[in-house]
Amino acid sequence: MRNETIAALTGYARANPDVMLLTADLGYSVLEQFADELPDQYCNVGVCEQAMVGIAAGLALSGKRVALYSIANFPTLRCLEQLRNDVCYHDLPVTVISVGGGLAYGAQGYTHHGLEDLGIMASLPNMAVTCPADPHEAEELLPQLMDRRGPAYLRLGRAGEPVIHDAGTPVKLGKAITLREGSDVALLATGPILGRALAAADELASEGISASVVSFPAVTPLDTECITALAASHRALVTIEEHSADGGFGSRVADLLMEAGSPVRFAKWGTTPALRGKVGSQAWLLDQLPSIAAHAKALL
Repeated sequence: MRNETIAALTGYARANPDVMLLTADLGYSVLEQFADELPDQYCNVGVCEQAMVGIAAGLALSGKRVALYSIANFPTLRCLEQLRNDVCYHDLPVTVISVGGGLAYGAQGYTHHGLEDLGIMASLPNMAVTCPADPHEAEELLPQLMDRRGPAYLRLGRAGEPVIHDAGTPVKLGKAITLREGSDVALLATGPILGRALAAADELASEGISASVVSFPAVTPLDTECITALAASHRALVTIEEHSADGGFGSRVADLLMEAGSPVRFAKWGTTPALRGKVGSQAWLLDQLPSIAAHAKALL
């Protein structure tokens, strides 16, 4: 996913010389295509993420559109104050590209697990927060975020995420994508965890439970119309995210349902404090969590 995104960014920057890419000494074997072709639009600022955001804000105030690239928590939590005060406060065109969201860097331990970023970034003013499920969603979202000319967050997997959508599938910021239609429970997923949501739908189908599967490439702006419609047409909703179950995508959906007075049964599937401190592959860590299908069946 990251390779496809940087290729899309390179093409976009080629056509838009006001675009700059900054990295904090990361992205080796990924960013070379951009740096070699567009050296005047690229800068490695070194291991100083807070300064990188300040530099990005200065460039943006000078008329540039800036993309930042780093791993998981580093371009978000490490420099949260700079993002809040330098970028969001001034509504600047700075897009943070975070690679290895969720548990993608599972073997590196909790310092590299991106499990709170969606909730924190979505709470910042003027920030669009996206979590593509596959390379197609990522490639389609990148130019839309750059065109917004405002703060944005693009959360990517690490590498090797399979393509789930057909090439012609429309991807629009703030709009959900329905992959399967059912009637009993709707599985609402954001990010590459969509693959597990599809597998859960297959498991439920084998037990006679009809499940819709819907991808939400954006946490903000949220497709509220889609969520409201799903709540009205299903017995239960389950949000699915590779993120803390508290404070992220699921919490925003819960807020919407509560404010609308929806009677639909609802549950959030995501990481819990019990996972904190565990080290292992991404797949192994995800396997430590309760089954998505079991989570859905419990509601029904």
